[in-house]
Amino acid sequence: MIKISNYDIRLLWLNSNGLLNRNNQKLDVLQIIKDLGFVQIDSIQNVSRAHHHILWSRNKKYKENMLDDLLLEKGKIFEHFTHDASLLPIEFYPFWKGHFKRTKERLDNSKYYKDILDEKGIQNIINRIKNEGALHSKDFKSKVKIEKKMWSSSHYKTTLDYMWYCGILTTAYRKSFRKYYELSENIIPPHILNKNVLENEQISWLCTQALNRLSVASAKEIKNFWGSLSIKDVNTWIRNNKDNLVEVEWEDNEGKQIKSFATLDVETRLDNLKSSNSKIQIINPFDPAIRDRIRLKKIFGFEYKIEIFVPKEKRIWGYYVYPILQGNKFIGRIELKADRKAKELNVLNFWKENDIIWSDKLQLKLEEELSSFASLVDIKNVKWIKNQLFRQIRV
Repeated sequence: MIKISNYDIRLLWLNSNGLLNRNNQKLDVLQIIKDLGFVQIDSIQNVSRAHHHILWSRNKKYKENMLDDLLLEKGKIFEHFTHDASLLPIEFYPFWKGHFKRTKERLDNSKYYKDILDEKGIQNIINRIKNEGALHSKDFKSKVKIEKKMWSSSHYKTTLDYMWYCGILTTAYRKSFRKYYELSENIIPPHILNKNVLENEQISWLCTQALNRLSVASAKEIKNFWGSLSIKDVNTWIRNNKDNLVEVEWEDNEGKQIKSFATLDVETRLDNLKSSNSKIQIINPFDPAIRDRIRLKKIFGFEYKIEIFVPKEKRIWGYYVYPILQGNKFIGRIELKADRKAKELNVLNFWKENDIIWSDKLQLKLEEELSSFASLVDIKNVKWIKNQLFRQIRV
């Protein structure tokens, strides 16, 4: 049984997520997405949208237009749901067909979709896209009568989403984050679109690729990585792949031993780890390194929840609060808001963790990261809203 210390599991997890020892590597946006497996996209532009922030955290040469440009290049990436809306490498598409099938079966058995879906309505959408090219849901404004049903724009939006979930449509591009739907056959390269993979091979691939990116994980964590498989699928894969897995125990933040599975090269991964640097990093709430809040708490002892859906009066921290990472430890959290018109990045609030002594040196490192983050959205001025904040955080 391989045993992994808490110190090493922290480094291993950060390294698996591309956050350890960032350096001046050549920027390759597509390769970052491949390494991570997917990048979650989100509409909230608090400072920069989540997908841009996640990519920037891996390479500070990244600029906001680069991901949109990559999506416009057919045959590079495609958009679909993992645990949430995400962008994935195009070569993953054949292994996603089972996900389309399982989603279709689930939606077809849903009373909500049964009441709305209509074959003629679906065909009408296909015909319009064939004739007009990629369309947004707002392009379907007029009410159309189909088989005694009056179709409104909301009917079209629901049907467009259904067709997208099932793989009939895919995202051609986004404009101001608005999704434009296109027939998958017009976006996905034929050799990818027409490649068929047996279901058991798809499941094996999804499990293998999840564990490869997690490095160390339980069956449940493997299941949750893509949000596509059942726990039964994963457990069956584990039973059938004992020779390709290593059983390990890793030490959580409280010193408890957690049994998990790891990749065959886990010892090599551990041997090649470098100690973390002392730079401060502002992490996005949707970053894959912190998405699993239970895993985050066990590894780092850092309890975190994004409160955008929590009523203002019930929030503990704030609307959009970013965790702050230094080396292999989360040392605080910060509430930021960009005012792009005024060219200001406003620091609304800041909290250090209880066991952290805040120093001038830490403050300087934070200021450097804030300035760097502001530059992502072409802002130079960082403004601290609370004048007494510096004094407060040293207490």
